[in-house]
Amino acid sequence: MNKVPTAAASAETSQAQSLAASGARADDLAAAKRVLHQEADALGNLAGSLDDEFLKALDILAAVTGRVIVTGMGKSGHIARKIAATLASTGTPAQFVHPAEASHGDLGMVTSHDAVLALSNSGDAPELSDILGYARRWNIPVIGITMRPESALGTAADVTLVLPKTAEAGKIGHVPTTSTTMMLALGDALAVCLVERKGFSLEDFRELHPGGKLGQILVRVGNLMHVGVEVPLIGTDAPMSQALLIMTAKTFGCVGVTDTEGNLVGIVTDGDLRRHMGPDLLAERVGDVMTRGPLTIRANALAAEAVRVMNERAITSLFVVEGSKPAGIVRLHDCLKAGVA
Repeated sequence: MNKVPTAAASAETSQAQSLAASGARADDLAAAKRVLHQEADALGNLAGSLDDEFLKALDILAAVTGRVIVTGMGKSGHIARKIAATLASTGTPAQFVHPAEASHGDLGMVTSHDAVLALSNSGDAPELSDILGYARRWNIPVIGITMRPESALGTAADVTLVLPKTAEAGKIGHVPTTSTTMMLALGDALAVCLVERKGFSLEDFRELHPGGKLGQILVRVGNLMHVGVEVPLIGTDAPMSQALLIMTAKTFGCVGVTDTEGNLVGIVTDGDLRRHMGPDLLAERVGDVMTRGPLTIRANALAAEAVRVMNERAITSLFVVEGSKPAGIVRLHDCLKAGVA
């Protein structure tokens, strides 16, 4: 005869299940933290291990007149792809070549002007043998990243960057985790050092990243400003009737005022018109109505800075100057249309 569970028994079962689930979640968090701490420790060890070999590798990469050929098999190959992309996006031409495909014709992508950056934790990935042999045959410099300097890669490379001997994360201890993290970080270190050595600027970076949010953030005022005859300008001695015509024709809601030497000395806005409204306004001189010392910005400033200034001062246009002379005008609408916010 089956017993019907009592309310008390059901409550005990539910509580036990809840405690078990809670314990499992705590174990999961502990495991995750253990992995991250282990990888962080490995990166610390890697930083402490850097020596002249890293500088030699940097010298080779900086001297390349062709491309940096980054290669690796398996998980190392995925890291190699990312390193190649990082190098290319920071001014060092690079491309990933799959080592197995290299053995079937892609060696044609590698030239005598290139350098090879090869990744392999063990250093004995058989797929690397052909590309390493090709590099040796044509005197192409090779930089190896491996944990075993005595390996095939370690001995074939001109420069070997040795990863500290560290166990992979997790109880299995063989899943590529800690080793690939160190490879990735080492690739980042090489790329950033090359950026700083070559003087690669923010403007250079923007040129290589014109699309997406990053491109929008890095847009300069000079890329969006209106120039030449589009810029609304008038002299201080001109009558307000002429200023009103220019403001109406050029639709910026303002006109910049220049002195006899072409310096921007003031601005006339819709607000100035309202403040001086009267029967004699159109006959007055522009210099008597203008607001002196208008807000300005440089052409090489980020467009995001222009947006910030216009929002803070509740204005919709900003004159762009070179020295004290007007070079253009940028509108809030132009910035927002370009995706700058």
